[in-house]
Amino acid sequence: MAIRRLVSFAIYAGFLVAALYLAFSAGLVYLATRPEARRPFEVFPAELGLQYEDVVFTPRGEDLQLRGWLLPGTPGAPYLVFVHGIDSQRTAARALELAAHLVRDSGYNVLLFDLRAHGSSDGDMVTAGDRERSDVLGAYDFVVSRGAQPGRVGVIGRSYGAGIGIMAAALEPGIAAVIADSPFSSVEAKAAHEVALRTPVPEWAVSVFKPAARVFADLLYDIDLDSLSPERDAARLAYPILVIHGQADSRTPVSQGRRVYEEAPPGSELWTPAGVEHTDAFDDFPEEYLRRTTAYLAARLGQ
Repeated sequence: MAIRRLVSFAIYAGFLVAALYLAFSAGLVYLATRPEARRPFEVFPAELGLQYEDVVFTPRGEDLQLRGWLLPGTPGAPYLVFVHGIDSQRTAARALELAAHLVRDSGYNVLLFDLRAHGSSDGDMVTAGDRERSDVLGAYDFVVSRGAQPGRVGVIGRSYGAGIGIMAAALEPGIAAVIADSPFSSVEAKAAHEVALRTPVPEWAVSVFKPAARVFADLLYDIDLDSLSPERDAARLAYPILVIHGQADSRTPVSQGRRVYEEAPPGSELWTPAGVEHTDAFDDFPEEYLRRTTAYLAARLGQ
């Protein structure tokens, strides 16, 4: 009798542990897909003396409003699409200051916009880059509707946006240049650390719940985490890319940028400035940053 009770207790305890594990995994996915409070813009184009147009467009294949600024350059010049990092917005990491140089000094047309669930764009969920790829493709479609020539459109992504930019470019042959500043190499490599930053759960615990969380991401939100790999998609591109990654990056280790570079096509470039934190290369070495980016863009886009 005592043995039977012990077995019954063990079975019930096992079911309880399994139920708690699954419930916690589902809750973890829910928390990880919730955006943080939207951050205000740090600067506006008029403050830098830039001409601009407020624009609204939709992601490719979706009915969602994305908002941004279109900065006009020289007529007939190539277009650049900026993609910001997670929990930020279009002006983060001095993106507008960088755009100002590219418009004034090189004549590029530049689109800065907010990804879904960020800035002033619609949406209430982040998806580790899965749906955000459509945001970038929608931005590409928008600039083409404004006169951009396929093959003369480039993407400049920072952090989360760097990985998304690579993955979107792998789906759109009209994108002909990618600058990836501080990219993650894959969701698998990045997930535990990033989820720990966005939730109360410590990184070691996130790793424990990762297998079930991957299943729930697919079942609940139709997000295939295994398919989200900038390093794998970099290998699918037909042209070299420029990867920038600070050696002192504490959010996304420089090793992830190196993995993206190693998988990228021949002729790709890697710049790993010493002592530079996450997406701070433009802050710390502005002249070198501009020299490298403009040389790469001129080679790829012909400006």
